[in-house]
Amino acid sequence: MAGAKETGGITGTKDRDYDLMWYTETCLSNALRLETYIHDAERAQDKEAVDLFRKAQADSRKGAEMGKELLRSRLHS
Repeated sequence: MAGAKETGGITGTKDRDYDLMWYTETCLSNALRLETYIHDAERAQDKEAVDLFRKAQADSRKGAEMGKELLRSRLHS
């Protein structure tokens, strides 16, 4: 939000770090949720949906790994 004050005073975590943690957690949650979607599509024998959800899950895992790596580098410094 433009012009908003940083909430680090409230949460104890700088906005940039909080946002990165949120992003990483969201990617991990998506990977878990997509596992259910994959199983649903497999039961329906919908190969196109299975392929789509598997790709999306791989992308979510990649995003989570990138987020974790950046968090590691920032929180250990």
